[in-house]
Amino acid sequence: MTTRRRVAVTGMGVVATCGTGTDAFWEGLIGPPLTGERRVTDFDPSEWYDNPKEARRNDRSTQFAMAAAVQAIADAGGIHSDPARSGTIFATGIGGMGTFEKQVENYLQKGARRVSPFMVPMMMPNAAGAAISMKWGLQGPNETITTACAASTHSVGNAARLIAWGLCDTVVTGGCEAAMTPVGMAGFSNMTALSSSGVSRPFDRDRDGFLMTEGAGVLVLEDWDSAVARGATIHGEILGSGSNADAYHITAPSPGGVGAAACMGLALADAGLEPADVVHVNAHGTSTPLNDAAEAHALAKVFGTPGPAVTSTKGITGHGLGTAGALEAIAVLLSMKHELIPHTANFEHRDPELPEIDIVAGEPRPWTPGPSLSNSFGFGGHNGTLAIGPPE
Repeated sequence: MTTRRRVAVTGMGVVATCGTGTDAFWEGLIGPPLTGERRVTDFDPSEWYDNPKEARRNDRSTQFAMAAAVQAIADAGGIHSDPARSGTIFATGIGGMGTFEKQVENYLQKGARRVSPFMVPMMMPNAAGAAISMKWGLQGPNETITTACAASTHSVGNAARLIAWGLCDTVVTGGCEAAMTPVGMAGFSNMTALSSSGVSRPFDRDRDGFLMTEGAGVLVLEDWDSAVARGATIHGEILGSGSNADAYHITAPSPGGVGAAACMGLALADAGLEPADVVHVNAHGTSTPLNDAAEAHALAKVFGTPGPAVTSTKGITGHGLGTAGALEAIAVLLSMKHELIPHTANFEHRDPELPEIDIVAGEPRPWTPGPSLSNSFGFGGHNGTLAIGPPE
């Protein structure tokens, strides 16, 4: 068997409601919670494309992905490996929902002939990954993962395996989402997933649902030795990942967080870590009653109490569905860079029915960076966990 290679993160790019670009994103994460809807405002897609026509022929979700990819690949100093060994593993929970809704409206109001011939390539979930692959000539595997809110965590984990197993030398990975459309918001609202109070309170006693957001997070992964040889700046290391299924319910997590605990165990085993090695967990922490309870019990099961420092950045960012895991992996890497763990915004009252895990609350917490986990759990029973290490 080929020796498993180490996987370096050499590039990061972000489009998020609390900031576009990693510097602005970080300042948002350690700042006060935003008020109102978690939409990306003042976003001009033409800034990230070679010409405005190209931008218009992409759905908003793909526009976000392209903006984050431009940032990440520039951060990495470009793509340095053989195009045939350079891949794109990307993710989305829903895809081009805005395009689909607009074209259905055109069909109903103006007739079939007014449906855009670009509808299908704009709305298909693999559009973002395909656009990235074509722009940079990445001829290796080009695959899209759609596992709801776990999608981009799975994409980063699968991308890392391609490098670890020697199948690729560079992979551009992450996820995007732009599902805050009229129908999309109505659907999530009517299933009572969204916060009725308009506040995201992860793990808090008074949590009542999540706030949706949109955006994209992109990471450039490389073979560690190659990145070192070319003098790349290494932001961190993907140590391993876990993926499994609750096989329980289409939206609710398995009781007691059984599947989530098993998934974290898989990530630890893949990374060669023991629970005691982990010093920080970026939790899925959506602020829904069932999700946060299941995850808290899962964390206690794996690590005991209080366990490692736990934060949910969704109190700041909102819940990005298919892009959440990529944004949160970047949050972990930035936490390592700044030696500061963002606080769990709006956490004020400990839930007496949850285990007393160590929630970072009130203000960011200084730390000595070490092995960390990033969790994502999605509708359909999808679980994903990344194990991330600092750039030693």
